[in-house]
Amino acid sequence: ALSPQPESEVFEITDFTTASEWERFISKIEEVLNDWKLIGISSGKPLEKGIFTTGTWEEKSDEISFADFKFSVTHHYLVQEPSDKDGKEELGEDALPLPMQDLLCMNNDFPPRAHCLVRWYGLREFVVIAPAANNDAVVSESKCNLLLSSISIALGNTGCQVPLFVQIHQKWRRMYVGECQGPGVRTDFEMVHLRKVPSQYTHLSGLLDIFKTKIGCPLTPLPPVSMAIRLTYVLQDWQQYFWPQQPPDIDALVGGEVGGLEFGKLPFGACEDPISELHLATTWPHLAEGIIVDNDVYSDLDPIQAPQWSVRVRKADNPQCLLGDFLTEFFKLCRRKESTDEILGRSAFEEEGKEVADISHALSKLTEPAPVPIHKLSVTNMVHSAKKKIRKHRGVDESPLNNDVLNTILLFLFPDAADKLVDGFENRASTSTSAGNHPPPENEDYNLFSQFKSAPSDSLTYKLALCLCMINFYHGGVKGVAHLWQEFVLEMRYRWENNYLIPGLANGSPDLRCCLLHQKLQMLNCCIERKKARDEGKRGSVSDRSPGAASGDGAKGADHSGDNPDKEKEFGKSWESWSDSEEEFFECLSDTEDLKGNGQENGKKGNKEPANLKPEGRLHPHGKLMLLHPGEPLYVPITQEPAPMTEDLLEEQSEVLAKLGTSAEGAHLRARMQSACLLSDMESFKAANPGCCLEDFVRWYSPRDYIEEEVVDEKGNKVIKGELSARMKIPSNMWVEAWETAKPVPARRQKRLFDDTREAEKVLHYLAVQKPADLARHLLPCIIHAAVLKVKEEEALEDISSVKKIIKQIISHSSKVLRFPSPEDKKLEEIIAQIMSVEAIIARARSLKAKFGVEKCENEEEKEDLQRFVNCLLEQPEVSVVGAGRGPAGSIIHKLFVNAQRVPAVPPLEEELRRSGSQEERRQGVQSEFPPPTGREVILRTSVPRPAPYSKALPQRMYSVLTREDFRLAGAFSADTTFF
Repeated sequence: ALSPQPESEVFEITDFTTASEWERFISKIEEVLNDWKLIGISSGKPLEKGIFTTGTWEEKSDEISFADFKFSVTHHYLVQEPSDKDGKEELGEDALPLPMQDLLCMNNDFPPRAHCLVRWYGLREFVVIAPAANNDAVVSESKCNLLLSSISIALGNTGCQVPLFVQIHQKWRRMYVGECQGPGVRTDFEMVHLRKVPSQYTHLSGLLDIFKTKIGCPLTPLPPVSMAIRLTYVLQDWQQYFWPQQPPDIDALVGGEVGGLEFGKLPFGACEDPISELHLATTWPHLAEGIIVDNDVYSDLDPIQAPQWSVRVRKADNPQCLLGDFLTEFFKLCRRKESTDEILGRSAFEEEGKEVADISHALSKLTEPAPVPIHKLSVTNMVHSAKKKIRKHRGVDESPLNNDVLNTILLFLFPDAADKLVDGFENRASTSTSAGNHPPPENEDYNLFSQFKSAPSDSLTYKLALCLCMINFYHGGVKGVAHLWQEFVLEMRYRWENNYLIPGLANGSPDLRCCLLHQKLQMLNCCIERKKARDEGKRGSVSDRSPGAASGDGAKGADHSGDNPDKEKEFGKSWESWSDSEEEFFECLSDTEDLKGNGQENGKKGNKEPANLKPEGRLHPHGKLMLLHPGEPLYVPITQEPAPMTEDLLEEQSEVLAKLGTSAEGAHLRARMQSACLLSDMESFKAANPGCCLEDFVRWYSPRDYIEEEVVDEKGNKVIKGELSARMKIPSNMWVEAWETAKPVPARRQKRLFDDTREAEKVLHYLAVQKPADLARHLLPCIIHAAVLKVKEEEALEDISSVKKIIKQIISHSSKVLRFPSPEDKKLEEIIAQIMSVEAIIARARSLKAKFGVEKCENEEEKEDLQRFVNCLLEQPEVSVVGAGRGPAGSIIHKLFVNAQRVPAVPPLEEELRRSGSQEERRQGVQSEFPPPTGREVILRTSVPRPAPYSKALPQRMYSVLTREDFRLAGAFSADTTFF
């Protein structure tokens, strides 16, 4: 034990056990290798052919540091089925580590897609240590040696047989040095990387010399070296193929076609060739040394003779595609902030009062009786006069859309506007119902609208979306969009005021599966339909409103179709398809009379309600049901339809109902709001069935609330006894209250549940205030829907299985995103990007089809082979050519190269020719049909004893690649560490 010493001296004790930074670094490497279980003997089956391409590669990473310099450690490996454990013992002590065996394996030379170390050394797994930051680099030689010795020690300490590499120099140079250790053997991985190629290494004989010198094998007759050679040729200009797709001509406007594009169709295809280069790799997979001559004077390597050909195509980076451009530009509209007025200039319609009077009927309420009955003016006339004024204000050139384009579009959207009929009701009605259903409604493509919340593909909304999309792209961008929208709103107002139904919309209340804009237009149509029927009713004969007509209701209800054939014709529509009962339409009084009348009648009837009233407003008897008390047949009344609602109104209503709270007063108000429709139906029922009671009404309206059971009466007979359900018996419930307040008033004399004038004005206002950006957001689902249909239609012509899969993904992705109001921009951008990628794939397929002349091929079998070949080119990184240079695809490729050679794009300068191609051409004797190869790759392999003649024979391998600006040698040289 040390004798106690003054405290100050304790610090002089030096601890020689502390680890240096270097040792810590080594132990960290060992730790990582241990964690990843890369210690001990590596086992596995010999590599199958092509497994590097078909198998899955995975990697895992960790971070370690040397002092404060961070390195990332990454393990790259091919996923393999676990091999039998028993095989391990059989390997014995002297088996070579797996990576060394892989160096000689010939099954996976030149893999099309792989890590560079896999291509250079043929390894199935390895670990790379590289500077963690992208811009860091290990450049000085002493640091490189330090790292190399670190991994050497770590491999020795752990007995790991997986090769370890260190990345040195700048990242872009891809320079690695590495080592692999096994029992008594070691392989060093070394590399040379030069910009300028020494001329003696551009051919095989020079490379063989380097290889042999490097091995420095003491044996005199050297074991034969096996060689694999690949020459790559690049075809850049497809001389005889100009890209067939011309961008549409914007100025041509012929019969419904704008710019060679039909209205209502989206364009499709790439504007430039989506395939930029074709790379042909000609491979000699297995040559023994001495079979082939390739030196600076002469070469035997003729691509046509190569036993293996494979092809890959280089795709143009983001080729400009029409559909993609249309979508992107339309999507940009969503981000605009301006309102229509700001874009077109405020007060487009505010000129001298006199002029406005001419067009006021097309813009707002009619201000004064027009000398011409308005319905004689066709829509287009109206719009023209409005346009002249707008033009005058803006100055002729400023009007974003020219007349021809605008008229073509308006006729496309409103085909019924062409008929200049005095009262073209029949025509208009027929057009609105059969608005050209292109796909049959049960077709899944047709029903996409409900998944995307867009609009049916034959509807006005959908057509409008396509027109706006086209105008935005070709005719004045956002200004054109604002202009067309303004015209569209004028047209809507005009139709409302003149009782013209809007074409291209399904009848009935708004379809909540569609976008809000579509619902709004349907709502407007409902209003027009009701207003029109009311106006027709007023114009109809007085006898229509006479008591006689009313009392005949029963008969008419029972057999309405035969009752009055003339009446049917007059309204151009079958009786049942009115969204509301005929009665209410034609015999409804105007709002003011209605209120007056109701008040008086109610007053009079208050005293003698159950008196012998005449039944009115009957539809037909309700099966065999009888009224409980008078015992007469129970008649179904003619009722008012509930008011149609768009989703924003429904939301508003539910918010109001929710806000009313739970107080008694709130509950009462809520009941009042909800029971307006119930009350109306009760009044109609009372009018149709004098003397009825609540039980009768419930039996018709809500049969489940009327419970019937068999009971035995005093006389022993079984009788059926009925009573109201428990919820109906709750004292003063809503039904009982409503029943007591209901008067027997037929539907046609009730206050309207649906105030069409107010609702129509609300819709027209809503439309008028939409900014182009709001419009684009409303209609984007329609555009995406149209784009998906377009892509499907184009894919069907090509039949590419991978595209079918992507389209399915787009549909499911879009239906998730578009279902919600205001989806995020990022998600919408993703959908558009997916659609664009599909368009590019189809354009590539077409480009390749044209280049390989698939369509021109006479022989059916060959045609199928070529089609298959083209499809593989799209989906695989590299495709081998059946029959190499002599197969059907091979001969076409050969022709492409010959043609490209024949036509010198630019006559090369003499000197340039002498410098670049001279050697190649001299060696090949005559001007070849192929250009000089762009890349030459050579793999040399042999197994020789090193370093002494009595050492174990070990694998040696050298890979060389030579391109225009790059020369690399990657060698793996093994040595025996036991006997030397």
